[in-house]
Amino acid sequence: MSEQRIDLGLTAATPAGGGCGDGCGCGHDAGASIAPAAATGDDVLSVEGMTCAHCVRAVTEELSALDGVEVLSVDLRVGDASLVRIARADGISDDDIAGAIDEAGYTLAR
Repeated sequence: MSEQRIDLGLTAATPAGGGCGDGCGCGHDAGASIAPAAATGDDVLSVEGMTCAHCVRAVTEELSALDGVEVLSVDLRVGDASLVRIARADGISDDDIAGAIDEAGYTLAR
């Protein structure tokens, strides 16, 4: 199977003072692309800058708040792009997903 990547050309907004703003000091400066996992119909999000459980929780909560999106797993990879596998209903756009990631303080990797 091959993986497709879609460049959304997104940029990150780091909260004032750096990091996620919750005192964890993760210092994320984020970035992600959505790559469909062909065999399952799930999407794999590549999210840079996630370094701790707080980062995982923030991204999970924002994505799960979207109607029709379920976070299936998060593979935290400190120092590399973390992988977030989601299932989403028809009608949930890439912009919806990118907005949720941005709201968590991250963006999709380029």
